[in-house]
Amino acid sequence: MNWNSDIIKNLSWAGTITNSAGKQKLADKIAEKVKDGDVIGIGSGSTAYLALFAIADKIKAEQLSITAIPTSIEIALACTNLGIPLTTLYENRPDWLFDGADEVDPNHCLIKGRGGALFKEKLLISTSPVNYIIIDDTKLVDKLGTKFPVPIEVFPAALPHVEEKLKELGANSLVLRLATGKDGPVITENGNLLLDVRFDEISNDLEFKIKAIVGVIESGLFINYNVEVLVASNSG
Repeated sequence: MNWNSDIIKNLSWAGTITNSAGKQKLADKIAEKVKDGDVIGIGSGSTAYLALFAIADKIKAEQLSITAIPTSIEIALACTNLGIPLTTLYENRPDWLFDGADEVDPNHCLIKGRGGALFKEKLLISTSPVNYIIIDDTKLVDKLGTKFPVPIEVFPAALPHVEEKLKELGANSLVLRLATGKDGPVITENGNLLLDVRFDEISNDLEFKIKAIVGVIESGLFINYNVEVLVASNSG
């Protein structure tokens, strides 16, 4: 017996989608890449959300059979609402993936994690042979850290230790991310805390230095990963 959940049926994007026309064109391009039998990793962000709806339309129109590996509960619920079957990394490796980003530099290095799903996003990008990062041109920066801090997922009991070690790496601002829909800090889907950290300089080896700290689960630095960046122009 299937659930008849009005909550899932009535899900929608939580905020305002800016540059919706440009993002929709990019979403349609992503949908064009879908082939019957694909296992697709599905990331987060407003452009990825629009792409998910475009993919669902193509599945229905062409009677395709695909499965999705979501990066978050939000995306898993959206897939369920749209009738897209889910699978896991226990069962399948993605054929390709699409995801968003908070910042992209000229070398296609990324900052991700404003949505708090950085660990699963990095896991899927690491396992997928083809990765499309879909953004609008407001996310392009000359230097990582220009607009956003680096999100770092931390095991709660390790917070003071991680703070000390991050300062040794040159962190000049460390903020525990607080929730807006609940009292207290944001809790990740893995049950951890999120620090938003700024550095004067983000070197090519900073991602690995951060990950080497005991208590760090993952960082939102994605340096030299195998990604293709697709940009939606603000002109539409």
